[in-house]
Amino acid sequence: MRRKWLWLLSLLAMLALTGCARQSEANSWPRIERSHTVVVGLDDSFVPMGFRQKNGQLAGYDIDLAKAVFKRYDVKVDFQTIEWSMKETELKNQTIDLIWNGYTETAARKQKVAFSDPYLTNHQVLVTKTKAGITSAQQMQGKTLGVQTGSSGADDLDQSPKVLKQYIAHQTPILYDTFNNALIDLDANRIQGLLMDEVYARYYVAHEPDPKAYRLVTVDFPAETFAVGLRKSDTVLRQKINQALAALQKNGTTARLQKKWFGQN
Repeated sequence: MRRKWLWLLSLLAMLALTGCARQSEANSWPRIERSHTVVVGLDDSFVPMGFRQKNGQLAGYDIDLAKAVFKRYDVKVDFQTIEWSMKETELKNQTIDLIWNGYTETAARKQKVAFSDPYLTNHQVLVTKTKAGITSAQQMQGKTLGVQTGSSGADDLDQSPKVLKQYIAHQTPILYDTFNNALIDLDANRIQGLLMDEVYARYYVAHEPDPKAYRLVTVDFPAETFAVGLRKSDTVLRQKINQALAALQKNGTTARLQKKWFGQN
């Protein structure tokens, strides 16, 4: 009898845990609407899109924009820090509902995820120290380049090797988990160039004690668009996001946020 009771208690405990676990579902919107919560995955070191301030609070253009989008539906945004190289896996496993953190729309990523309408245009730039005298991709000949793992810059580097990759040392970049670590190595001259998003680069350089110590070099990679990444099955959620983005564009919210974070519309 005692064994029977123990078995029954164990079964009830497992059922309780299963009930508390997040259910896998093709259409996330009914759950989001019921719980009034949507989970956004991000790299919390991506200035100025989504990053932690000195007080530990999240801030950034994408943070403000995501909140503004879901405020229209009375939904709270739960921002979850993830390993950026695992973002599509986290989305597929439904650990998160959205990838929203300067996420570039690419052909390769479109095979794995769906995208919202684009909301921002970006470029890849080569960040160097001014004293190094590097003013073109060709002048990276034999020099060491850094790039973030899983970034659109890393994708561009591989897909268009003649633009920059053919010139760098061993035709292989140094990979970093975060841009912060890469910038530390750039300052220490362990790398001589860093390929990164222009929005991050301009914000970072502008907030350095000596902005003139850095040079942003144009490279001939195509312009990019930032969009929100979703599961392909989440067509309702995608529609809701697109409708809100259009409304925020129309009422001037988007322009105000761009002025706040980039100093321009």
